[in-house]
Formats: sequence, C-alpha cells, structure tokens
Amino acid sequence: MTATTPESPAAAPNRRRTGRHRGEGQWAVGHFTPLNANEQVKKDDDGLNVRTRIETIYSKAGFHSIDPADLRGRMRWWGLYTQRKPGIDGGKTAILAPEELDDEFFMLRVRVDGGRLTTRQLRVIGEISQEFARGTADITDRQNIQFHWIRIEDVPEIWRRLEAVGLSTTEACGDTPRVILGSPVAGIAEDEIIDGTPAIEEIHRRFIGDPAFSNLPRKFKSAVSGSPLLDVAHEINDVAFVGVRHPEHGPGFDLWVGGGLSTNPKIGVRLGAWVPLEDVPDVFGGVIGIFRDYGYRRLRNRARLKFLVADWGPEEFRRVLEQEYLGRRLLDGPAPEQPVERWRDHVGVHRQRDGRCYVGFAPRVGRVDGATLTKIAALAEEHGSGRVRTTAEQKMIVLDVPEEQAGPLAAALEALDLRVTPSAFRRGTMACTGIEFCKLAIVETKARGSSLVDELERRLPGFDEPLTININGCPNACARIQVADIGLKGQLVLDERGRQVEGFQVHLGGALGLEAGFGRKVRGLKVTSDQLPDYIERVLRRYLAGRAEGERFAQWVARAAEGDLS
Repeated sequence: MTATTPESPAAAPNRRRTGRHRGEGQWAVGHFTPLNANEQVKKDDDGLNVRTRIETIYSKAGFHSIDPADLRGRMRWWGLYTQRKPGIDGGKTAILAPEELDDEFFMLRVRVDGGRLTTRQLRVIGEISQEFARGTADITDRQNIQFHWIRIEDVPEIWRRLEAVGLSTTEACGDTPRVILGSPVAGIAEDEIIDGTPAIEEIHRRFIGDPAFSNLPRKFKSAVSGSPLLDVAHEINDVAFVGVRHPEHGPGFDLWVGGGLSTNPKIGVRLGAWVPLEDVPDVFGGVIGIFRDYGYRRLRNRARLKFLVADWGPEEFRRVLEQEYLGRRLLDGPAPEQPVERWRDHVGVHRQRDGRCYVGFAPRVGRVDGATLTKIAALAEEHGSGRVRTTAEQKMIVLDVPEEQAGPLAAALEALDLRVTPSAFRRGTMACTGIEFCKLAIVETKARGSSLVDELERRLPGFDEPLTININGCPNACARIQVADIGLKGQLVLDERGRQVEGFQVHLGGALGLEAGFGRKVRGLKVTSDQLPDYIERVLRRYLAGRAEGERFAQWVARAAEGDLS
C-alpha cells in the first residue's frame, strides 16, 4: 500500500510561498517528490501499516525476517526501536553501520497521554515488564513508560494486554504526533486555572492513528496544562496550550509554537492568542496541519516545526493558522504568569480540591522496574486510590488518597526508595537512557546519575535549593540539558593521563518556567565522568558562598566569573 499525501487547506489554489528555495520539499507548494531516504520510506508505505506485518510475519518468523525499511523506520510508528548491542563503546557510536549497532531486542514505548494511568493499567505495565522485558521500565521526561529487551515474537501479546486496559504504543515514536503532555494533577489541584483533560482526550481521539497525520516531516511534540506551575515544559514543545485567565472571557489557554531542543535548541514563541478549552483540538489540528504541509522535508536536521516558525515569525504563523486552517481569527490573550513555586514536579503530599490528597514521589533518575510498579499499584489501592500519574520530570504521583492515608502511603513509598521528601539532588536529577540501550549514546547515564545523587547527598547534606541536573548520553538533549541548572552532554574526553574516557560537556544556568533560557557554556569546560561529583560539589559550594539573598543558581551563573564555574 502506498502512503498518501493529503491535499490540505493550504494546498488550495492560493498556495503560499515561503521564501525558501524549492528544495525544501514542502507539500503545500507542490513538492511531493521525496528528497531523502526517510521521506521515500514514508511515501512507499505508511508507518501505521507495519503493524500487520509485525503480527502476521515478523512475530512468527523472527527478527531476521524483518525488512530493513521496517526495522529502522516504520516500526517506530508503533513505539519500537532496536536497542544497542551490548559491549559497543561510545567511541564507535558514530562509526558503525546501523546493522552493526542493532541488537535483536527492542525498546518499546508505551504512550501515557497526560501521564494518566489507573492502578489496573500500572499493574499490567509492571506484569509485562517482568514477563517480557527483564524487569525494565523507565519513566521518561515525556510521561511515557519504556520497556527494554523486548523480542519481536512477544510484541503482539504485549499489544493485546496493553490494549485490553486502554493503553497503546500507537505513534509513540516516528514522524507522528507523539504523546500529549498534560498536567499530572489536572482536575484535582487546588490552584488549577483550567483542566485540560477533555482537550487531550479529544486530540487523542481525532489525530492519533489517523493516516492524514501519520506522515509528518519529523516528530511533533505537544503539551496541554492548566497548572500555574507550568508543569509540562511548554517552552520546548512544537505546540503547547498554557493555562491563563482572560480578563473578559475567563480561563483558557495561551498558544505557543516552535519549541524544541536537540542540537539546535529554540524556546517556543507565543502567538498572542487565547484559546478556549473547546477550541483546543481544532487549533491543535491547524498547527499540526501547517507542519505537515509547510514543514521542511529536505534535511532531517531542519525538519522540526521550530525551523519553520523561526523563518516565518509568530505573526505570519498566526496569520496562516487563522486564514488557511481555522477560517477565523483567534482572540488576543494574556501571557502566563510566572510560577510562584520553583519546583514544578508535584513531589510531596498535597491537598486536592476535594479534600483528599495526592502523593508525589521521586524514583532514581526515572528508573524503576516492573516489580516496583506492581507494588506501587498495590500500595495505591491499599490506601484508597485507583489513579496514578507520571510527570514530565520522571516522577510519579498517587491521586485521591484520603487525608488519613497520605502519611502511611508516603512511609510505604519511602520504604521502596521512592522518595516523597527527597533531597534536592534526588528530586532535581534526571537522565536519558544512555549507552546501556540507546544506539545514539556515547556515555552511560542512568547508573552515573544514580551514583551522583548518592555522592552529592553525602557531600552536601544540607543543600536544599531547587536545582536541576540533567544528564544526556549524546548531543540530542532527550534529557533537556540546555534548560537545566547543570546540563551534562555526554561525549568522550581526555583524562589527566591523556586517555579517552567517558565525560561531559557542561552547560550551566539553563531554565524553564522562571526566565526560560539556555544558560551558559564555559569555553572548554568538560569533565570526565569520574570527576563529576568533585566538579559539581565545587561549583555548588562557590554558589552557596557567593550568592545574593534569594538568588537562584541560574541567576548566579549568569553573573559569575568563568573561574568560579570551572
């Protein structure tokens, strides 16, 4: 079956020229000929169609029966990536051919839109982890759950179990509308501006799995949150709807577009438009339609929406959205207010609007296991809850806990090393998958992050300032290194004896929410993995000694001398 290239509103007779040369491969100006191998694969067959081959051919004939175009392309549309073959060091990441890096096992990503899970769903995820994934289960910074060690033979049964409880892996990866981030305390928080859950549900119903939107230029990341804590990293999504109160029309959403990190990071921009809750799905459809039709398809490293937004500017983007896709003007509206709280992960015991409590806790850098997930489900039910949430900070929350049960539940979670009252280091450190499983990684991250937390807790036991330490195994910024207080980009460096070892380039003073920005890189500032605890302790002690009253780490970094940062 050949994939379709739908005729969009933007492809009508009055097609708009973008000003860039003809080689960008934009459908809206009539350029449908694939300009790279990825676009050709998508034109040959829609990625959604690979499911049938997985179920009827590959799961029966085994790994070696998989067509290479499916293996390294279309299978992502169903959340599947081959994982890294064990024993290959980071120096070979960019040298070896894909088939040399591929293991015969897969990472499988379960999409958790809005971070919303029932305890029954969580238990099924835990059981799948133990039965099919060697116990692995990581909470990602996009609220998903990821398994590793998945065999292709087991995928149909895993899908059956997930779908039986309302979960799926549909478009969890690939050039598709990925998981929709949502406030994990939507509908229950006392300070919530507006509950975005109905919009997330409608977006999922209308757009996920729809072939009209399954061939985008690249991934499409989205977020909807009505929390005043700005808890979904809206600044680095392709489209985000941020809760605000319009002075005349009441609660709604401020519209942001064009955010993203990777090797060319950009903070999203406001369009200055206020969107009522019931219109969010339509506006989402307009923005993703612009991306599909006008997005750059020639070069993969320029195919994200942020590049189109940068070329057009917010005024032109809004004009095209309103005139060519919505057919009406959007109301102007206010910007979000700056959050009062400096932590936005909802960790701790908090009162809900209905008088019950929610209990947020911090695993170690997002790493849990199947047995622990089933225990969390059981504990939640034992203490009166049937709902849990994942967060965009690799944390988890149990909702709807009766007030008298909140303390006992917190104690039971702490006994599992799931910290309800974590140190600043446990709370603020997150890490990507790293070289253990990722074919793009150069260094190890998860174990390094966990040991770093332990060491910093030992060395700086009284440190209680909000601080983010984000550890990434390669330059692609899955762990958001550019917007962390201390961002660590994995690379090979030379140690004091001139040997090539695992290490990190250091980014300092990045932030989201409060004065969002990418911080500062000190020229030549790199540390080996073994030097990390010494380096971070040294910089934090200088911060504590030299900060002004109330000064955040990122603010201190902005004015500090380079010598204080090395």
